[in-house]
This record gives sequence, structure tokens and C-alpha cells, in this order.
Amino acid sequence: MKVNVIGTSGSGKSTFSKALACALNIPYVEMDRLHWEPNWTESSDDEFFSTLEQALCGGSWVLHGNYTRTTHIKWRRVDRVIWLDYSFARTLYQACKRALSRAITQRELWPGTGNKENFGRLFSKDSMILWTFQHYSPNKEKFAELMRNTDYAEIEFIRLCSPQEASTFIKTVQQTSSNA
Repeated sequence: MKVNVIGTSGSGKSTFSKALACALNIPYVEMDRLHWEPNWTESSDDEFFSTLEQALCGGSWVLHGNYTRTTHIKWRRVDRVIWLDYSFARTLYQACKRALSRAITQRELWPGTGNKENFGRLFSKDSMILWTFQHYSPNKEKFAELMRNTDYAEIEFIRLCSPQEASTFIKTVQQTSSNA
């Protein structure tokens, strides 16, 4: 099983993806961890694409992240794409809660990078809260268009519109996996 979980920042991709990978007993791959280098430096596309290719060479995985410019890499391998499409209010709330929590705890986000959220970033052009405001609607349109694209007809698309639907999905996967 090869799954890509997508959704706007704050939609709960990390939490859902980790739970799904655990339920399926397969590796969890976080695209942000592959992309970000120390001091909030973005890796070059060549480097990022190569790292992503290596991360996805296994037989099964749950990949968490959007990075549309990598669709040609990740979706040529994927069996299923799960879109967490929660309401704007829910997504914004979760983005704010996560950003504030990260700024308070100062936990390193990706081992070895030293990258941490801080209160300065919360109110800057790099703010995840601002990102969510700016990208929520365009992402909905983009993801809906990708799901309709006939180039991806062989991919199973699942759209989960609430945390309850996501929780039910995970429980169903756990029951199916334990019965297999």
C-alpha cells in the first residue's frame, strides 16, 4: 500500500498519516523532513526530488505532504491519495494551535536541522497561520482539480471532510488489518 495524505497546513496531515502508517504497520514519510535543511533553508529541487525518490523506493509507505511540484514523482507510485478537507474554521484553528504550541515548546521540528517555530515567525511572512489563510481556498480548488484529472484515473482518491470521518477511516483500516 502506497498512500499520499494531502491537505492544507493545519488540516491534521501529520497526526492522520502517523496513525494510518501505524494501523497499516508501514513506514511513515514526512515531506517537510525531506525538504527542510538547517536554518530554514529549502533544499534545491534536484536534491529534494532525489531524496524523495529514495524515500519512496520501498514497497509500502504513507507519505504526508503536498509539494505539488513533486506530484510527478509521488503519484506515479501511489495507490491511494487521501485528502483531509476539513472546514476553514477547523483548519485555521488547528494551524493556530499547532503554531502556538511549537513556539512555546521550541521543539526542533526535524532532527538535525535546528529548525524551530518561534513567536517572531508567527507574525512574519513565513507564518503557517498566514499560509493557511492564503492557501486554504486555492488548495481546495487545486486538490479537487487533481482528483478529476484523468491522468490520475488509476489512483483511488478519498476525501475526508471531518475529524470524525478520519477517525472512522483509521478504525476501519485497523479492523481490516487485524482481520487479515
